[in-house]
Amino acid sequence: MKFYSVLASVALIAMLGIFGCSGNNDSNSGDTGTLSLRLSDAPLVDEDNVTGVFITITGIEYHTTGGWHTMDEFNTSVNPINLLDWQDGQSIHLGDFEMPGGKYTQMRFMLDATEEGKQPKSNVGCFIEFDGERNETLYVPSGSNTGYKAIGTYNVPINGTVTMVADFDVRKSVTVSGKSPEFYKLKPTIRLVVTDQAGMIKGTVSDLNASNTYVVYAYETSNNLDPDVEEDNDFVNAVTSGTVKDGGVYTLSFLAEGSYDLIVAEYDGNGYVSSQLQIGIDVQSGVTSTHNIDWVL
Repeated sequence: MKFYSVLASVALIAMLGIFGCSGNNDSNSGDTGTLSLRLSDAPLVDEDNVTGVFITITGIEYHTTGGWHTMDEFNTSVNPINLLDWQDGQSIHLGDFEMPGGKYTQMRFMLDATEEGKQPKSNVGCFIEFDGERNETLYVPSGSNTGYKAIGTYNVPINGTVTMVADFDVRKSVTVSGKSPEFYKLKPTIRLVVTDQAGMIKGTVSDLNASNTYVVYAYETSNNLDPDVEEDNDFVNAVTSGTVKDGGVYTLSFLAEGSYDLIVAEYDGNGYVSSQLQIGIDVQSGVTSTHNIDWVL
């Protein structure tokens, strides 16, 4: 099986460690606000036999000048989370957390995971499901000890609420070892997005080959974006991606305001076939931008 991910680019940002504070907050302060946190995912590509990528989060922590602090309000009943259930703008609520008001740049997630080189636990907290019936352990380096950090700037308003999405990109985060037998590693890539500062792109792609799969990748606008170079690296530099669904519909969610270039890539049963570039699609906060694409054969 092929996972479209490159460990060197994994940013899951080291999933699961996630917010660090800018240094001016103190957990003993009485001036607090609320962080409402949700989790979403970007899709896998042409992995029809993968029916689940499950993670179990044991804790979430935020960082201040006083160190790391546990978010006690985290509801463990959401575990295990099948990341493939939360795509195309869908997200799962992880909790509402009271925190000191101020600016933050980090957070981290702790996982119930088997570390690389160790025997899997009897009840594996992180695993891949194949065809709805066979499970394989996802080995997560240091996930249960130091967690995984995700980087993104956000402000918690005093006596107010900020809503954020931690966008987990399974496509970049799961890799298969080259060893025999194969084993699967999770080095999560997460980006943090303040939801009321984000927009989305939706549209259709027409004139498609019904036998093939199509994925739309979004990039921050660059004057030197080369689809051929990106294809060689499995499109790992994309901000996010969306699979083209029935009827040619695609959705790119939780995008920060700005201009984006899109690459539409085609895959057949053997992998990547071809792609085309779309330039300069603008996204505004709270607005859904529509961009329809004619696939050029």
